[in-house]
Amino acid sequence: MRFLHTSDWHLGRSFHRVNLLEAQAAFIDHLVEAARTHQVDAVLVAGDVYDRAVPPLAAVELFDRTLHRLADLGVPTVMISGNHDSPRRLGVGSGLIDRAGIHLRTDPADCHRPVVLRDAHAQVALYGLPYLEPALVRDEFAVERTGHEAVLGAAMDRVRADLAERADGTRSIVLAHAFVHGGAPSDSERDITVGGVAAVPAAVFDGVDYVALGHLHGSQRITERVRYSGSPIAYSFSEADHRKSMWLVELGPAGELTAERLYAPVPRPIARIRGRLPDLLSDPALTRHEDSWIEATLTDPVRPSEPMARLGARFPHTLALAFAPEERAETTPASYAQRLAGRSDQQITEDFVAHVRGGALDPDERSVLHRAFDEVRVEATVNEVAR
Repeated sequence: MRFLHTSDWHLGRSFHRVNLLEAQAAFIDHLVEAARTHQVDAVLVAGDVYDRAVPPLAAVELFDRTLHRLADLGVPTVMISGNHDSPRRLGVGSGLIDRAGIHLRTDPADCHRPVVLRDAHAQVALYGLPYLEPALVRDEFAVERTGHEAVLGAAMDRVRADLAERADGTRSIVLAHAFVHGGAPSDSERDITVGGVAAVPAAVFDGVDYVALGHLHGSQRITERVRYSGSPIAYSFSEADHRKSMWLVELGPAGELTAERLYAPVPRPIARIRGRLPDLLSDPALTRHEDSWIEATLTDPVRPSEPMARLGARFPHTLALAFAPEERAETTPASYAQRLAGRSDQQITEDFVAHVRGGALDPDERSVLHRAFDEVRVEATVNEVAR
């Protein structure tokens, strides 16, 4: 049985104020054509269909057209909600849509109820695990500890229990939206840290034949059977080295697995360039980037005049500009943004408190601060879902 594994469409998202809807529509064309050409048995969409809980109308219309096109192909589609989606909104009408072969899995309580397909050999059970916000699904899964590993583990226990009741030879696929140990993040994923621990071990998915992951935007293999498809389009300059793609997965009669990357169309290349402004404007090696979306970091010791306009003359699609004077690096204090780069809200707050009162927090105080951050983040998530 053959599947297309994709995720993280983020319909409605822009790239440094550039509207990407046309590029997203081109990817959908590519997806539909790939499903037809490779005669796939199902399309798997592992969450973050939309970029926000209340997406713009144009994004909803593109999603609607996509569902119609996949249904017209007669290709079953299994789709889960991600941490950017509103599960309630994405799941509206799922019972009716299910009849057209579009299976939306947005309710955590349904994670052990698979979509069942059959080929000449046996059944294939496809389990959709929507993004599980630990504080919101803790009661549903009756877990004592609030954390991603606990709730995903409980959900997978239900999946394995259902699978154990099925006929011998039944193969299994799980769709999940999570941060799994070994995955390489980029700047464009929303933090899903709870209690300071966001990542879960790949072993939590033991017992199934393939795990179609969403959330991280780079295509990557965690294990042979646990993979991220990545986003189909670059959504940050940290993804400049990504080659966007989908996985074409073939599952044999005894669970044998092969996977091939199908590369996605590139709306416009992206590039990071760095150096003194005169060098950037004259370096022949940068000619290949003249039509790219550009993030430029200028290292001139003195900030040059009209840098954006001058860069735009050669690189008309320059979107981001930063300054990092090389010759003053040892004497000039790091900027506020540089000092905060790569630090969590918890670390920043702890440093601030220590600076103000002249002493570090003790373990009990860190625990109180941790709970406060978790409560604020969960409340924000609940409010977004309820919108």
